[in-house]
Amino acid sequence: MYRIEHDWALWLLALIPLMMVMWWALMKWRKKARARFAESRLMLQLIPRYSENKYRWRFVLFLFAFFFLVLGIANPQIGTKLEEVKREGIDLMIALDVSNSMKAEDLSPNRLERAKRAMLQLLEELHSDRIGIIVFAGQAYTQLPITTDYAAAKLFLNMVDTDIVPTQGTAIGAAIELAEESFNFEEGGNKALIVVTDGENHEDDAIEAARSAANKGIKVFTIGMGTPMGAPIPIFKNGRQIGFRQDADGNTVVSSLNEEMLREISGLGNGSYIRATNASVGFERILDQLSGLEKSEFESQVYTDYEDRFQFFLAASFLFYILFLIMGEKKGKWVEKIKLFEE
Repeated sequence: MYRIEHDWALWLLALIPLMMVMWWALMKWRKKARARFAESRLMLQLIPRYSENKYRWRFVLFLFAFFFLVLGIANPQIGTKLEEVKREGIDLMIALDVSNSMKAEDLSPNRLERAKRAMLQLLEELHSDRIGIIVFAGQAYTQLPITTDYAAAKLFLNMVDTDIVPTQGTAIGAAIELAEESFNFEEGGNKALIVVTDGENHEDDAIEAARSAANKGIKVFTIGMGTPMGAPIPIFKNGRQIGFRQDADGNTVVSSLNEEMLREISGLGNGSYIRATNASVGFERILDQLSGLEKSEFESQVYTDYEDRFQFFLAASFLFYILFLIMGEKKGKWVEKIKLFEE
């Protein structure tokens, strides 16, 4: 297991493209300045040992030195000690709709991306609860079993898209049933399911699935992604939008939020319904409601000891910087003889 102790330092890497642009501009200026001073043949006589290639290589060495210096400041660490620790929390499953209708853009940038960003923020706020992720369209699949590994949850969440499920549609009932199967009821404790969808259920009986989950003590919450007015579903090819989805008669399909069904599901599931907006999807409101529930105690394996690895990156940075200082801009006499750096 590894982590970055000072991940803010990685933003310094954004300076590298800026340095490259500034260096390119400096090269253009130097070239024009030399042209104004003397012709190229005369310049070779005035500064016969100057090497343009060595000047470029010095800059490359400097970039490598800066790159490894930033990594050293960030201090990558490797986990070396895995221990069992006791935690208290609830089991939380999130069922995320990945049907094509979630690409509608009545929420910015679209329904699915808005939901994913809110889920990433949710993971930042969780501390001791266990979380699992289910994706569903025409069928439901477990994307991430219940775990306390929030880093893995973020990784899997970033991979979610509409093409991750082979069968299109919206089977909310199947997602609720799969969540019900994913919980371990022998461990006790409170369990909750958050269904994130536009509510356009076409495949199964989501109402009955919610009733069954509630009978087993699972609180079912729903978050509506979209607006009642709806929006067309864009079609993309090679990353470019080429139009909107149409029905058999050639009419543009408009996907609308089905709030009535989502309210009914959450009502039967002893939870609540929240409509997402561009300002807030609603996870924080659900967390507030869940905070008052009884926590269950469970064991979790976590890394409790990390070893620093900054010294390797600082050593590499120092090495490249020394090479940068050693390499001048003049051709060496023996180099000049073998024409290694000759333009």
